[in-house]
Amino acid sequence: MLTAIVGTNWGDEGKGRMVDLLSENYDIVVRYQGGNNAGHTVVNDKGKFILNLLPSGILRDDTVNVLGAGIVIDLEHLFNETARLRAGGIAISPANLKISDRATICMPYHKLLDGLEEDRLGDKKFGSTRRGISPVYSDKFMKKALRMGDLKNLDHLRGRIADIIEWKNLTVAGGYGHEPIDVDEIMAWLEKYGKPFADYVCDTTVYLTDAVKAGKSVMFEAQLGALRDIDFGIYPYTSASTTLAAYAPIGSGVPQLKLDESIGIMKAYSSCVGEGPFTCELFGDEAHALREAGGEYGAATGRPRRVGGFDVVASRYGAMMQGCTCIALTKLDVMSYMDKIPVCVAYELDGKRIENFPGNIEELERAKPIYEYVEGFKCDISGCRKPEDLPKAALDYVKFIEKAVGCPIKYVSVSAEREGCIELF
Repeated sequence: MLTAIVGTNWGDEGKGRMVDLLSENYDIVVRYQGGNNAGHTVVNDKGKFILNLLPSGILRDDTVNVLGAGIVIDLEHLFNETARLRAGGIAISPANLKISDRATICMPYHKLLDGLEEDRLGDKKFGSTRRGISPVYSDKFMKKALRMGDLKNLDHLRGRIADIIEWKNLTVAGGYGHEPIDVDEIMAWLEKYGKPFADYVCDTTVYLTDAVKAGKSVMFEAQLGALRDIDFGIYPYTSASTTLAAYAPIGSGVPQLKLDESIGIMKAYSSCVGEGPFTCELFGDEAHALREAGGEYGAATGRPRRVGGFDVVASRYGAMMQGCTCIALTKLDVMSYMDKIPVCVAYELDGKRIENFPGNIEELERAKPIYEYVEGFKCDISGCRKPEDLPKAALDYVKFIEKAVGCPIKYVSVSAEREGCIELF
């Protein structure tokens, strides 16, 4: 079985907790795109963990985890993240973590450039996490990036790195007026944070191909959501990578494989970190109440998330782009405090009702939400463990969303713990 776990919206839908839950049935979990701008929060019997780079399957003892060819890796962050998890009792070794030799290294100067450009943009900023993701993907396509396989021969890299830094300093020093990047400092950084992972680097294409031939099951874990996809998201307020399920085999290094299943993750309401149009956004006291009830602060950045009612238009589009075979609806319990639950069922654009998600950013910025209200359930459902435990009003809300989005909802989560996810069919 080859399954992708993907976000249908703006990211932060709860993918990590679903991977942690469902990975029990999979031999391998692969991260295939993005970098440490992910923030996957998982609560299980071992504690609470926030994962930025590592696949969520790392929390299971018998699961092999892979960082695929399409990912970008900040070695310093990976070094610190693995140390933090080990301190929490999680075993990490080349036996359960394999890193593609084709994965791209996110260098210190990528983070520097990310921050310098956001500062230059000021009020026009894109809302970057300042973790170097866009600059490193840019270098990848400019063919001026380093890959994890290069760590095996650091002594021969100095000349190549010197050439790259000479080019980078044209922008860093010449354009932004910042202190130039130093070659010796970069080499020391690679030595300190790269060498510890040399034994983890391998040809994951061969590993995954052989594993699938041997009958192993693979789960592909996405970062961010469909609306942050570089091609089909709310461009230019997107990530720099392809966040769609269709890219999972490619970004994992096994483009010859075909997915069996795409599980789309969406919240029972909407949330968004970063800039860009967010049509269903709520404001004032209404937004504050929802943000506090849902704990809506970015796991990777700590930034308060923008929040809104469930957005049918965006979610239906996201589920379509992800090719979802079923949906996992997370954080249903958050809606417990509401007498009436707001649902954005359509948009108004230039005086007309529209139900298809606009591809043009200017149209999306002009769109206004059309809200309907669904009866609330006004009770604590965090202890529910079976479909029949849920109040009728809660099930009615789930069915309303299912019909509106046009995709079956198979899972509903009512608390952060593993056992707080209810399978409906």
